[in-house]
Amino acid sequence: MKGSTRWYDAEQLRRISEVTIAHYDRLAKAYWDGTRDHDVTQNYAALLDAIEGDPPYSILDLGCGPGRDLRYFRSLGHDVVGLDGSTEFVAMARSYSECEVLQQDFLAMKLPENRFDGIFANASLFHVPSQELPRVLAELSETLRSRGVLFCSNPRGNNEEGLSGDRYSCFFDHDTWRDYVTAAGFFQVRRYYRPPGLPRHKQWWLSTVWRKG
Repeated sequence: MKGSTRWYDAEQLRRISEVTIAHYDRLAKAYWDGTRDHDVTQNYAALLDAIEGDPPYSILDLGCGPGRDLRYFRSLGHDVVGLDGSTEFVAMARSYSECEVLQQDFLAMKLPENRFDGIFANASLFHVPSQELPRVLAELSETLRSRGVLFCSNPRGNNEEGLSGDRYSCFFDHDTWRDYVTAAGFFQVRRYYRPPGLPRHKQWWLSTVWRKG
């Protein structure tokens, strides 16, 4: 996988989404078994601490998977909506969290304007090809309320992208990711690397918090 200078047409983008979503549909149960006990409390706090005003908050869990994080936010009393492209994940998330879950492809989202106080994009936006990121980030900005917060956690790298196994993935360094998100009208609140307590070369996840300008 190398840094991509290629431009995908509409049919190629559709296929990229199909292949990536099919991966999660096929491995939904194994994915759930492998991630349901992951400790992401650091990420929950990063989002919630940055949202202004008094709770409860309206939150979009972008790429909600089987519903672990939906259930957590709901347990705190927040109004949380999930979104995922995988049929299997959507069914699992609705059952597990008892939340509203939208089945939508990241590349073809239809979101209400000024709806959410925060967006929790934990291990999800790295599946969006870089050529589509400006549009997708603009759509996320539009669905956030004034000064709303976007939390992202993505695997870091040296700006490689392409099919990784049977998923499309982008592995950005911090500066490149910052450039994409700030170009969409956000300003950075904080960043950190995960898992906590490890040397940097073993912290493969870049977590960033952004506020809508």
